[in-house]
Amino acid sequence: MQSLNGAFRLFRTIPLAGSLSVRNSCSKLFVGGLSYDTNETVLKDAFEKHGEIIEVRVICHHVSGKSRGYGFVRFASEAAANAALKEMHSQVLDGRNIRVEYAHKG
Repeated sequence: MQSLNGAFRLFRTIPLAGSLSVRNSCSKLFVGGLSYDTNETVLKDAFEKHGEIIEVRVICHHVSGKSRGYGFVRFASEAAANAALKEMHSQVLDGRNIRVEYAHKG
């Protein structure tokens, strides 16, 4: 509580949007659990049926060049990203169950 001209005001802490489980304002998806053989072409082919894709990245080790097992897919619209998230989460890609979530900013 804080005093303001003799009156007390109670301030509540409101969680940041990034900590909420619903992140509908994002067109970038994190894709985890990828096979180490999955490349950007395979990832794009799997996701493009859900909408226009702007960017696909499979993250690789800076020295060996091998995949780290995760990547990102950025869609042109939030609606396409949402559809892809709903359809692709827990699906099998290159023999692995993938995990799809909204990407965190950072």
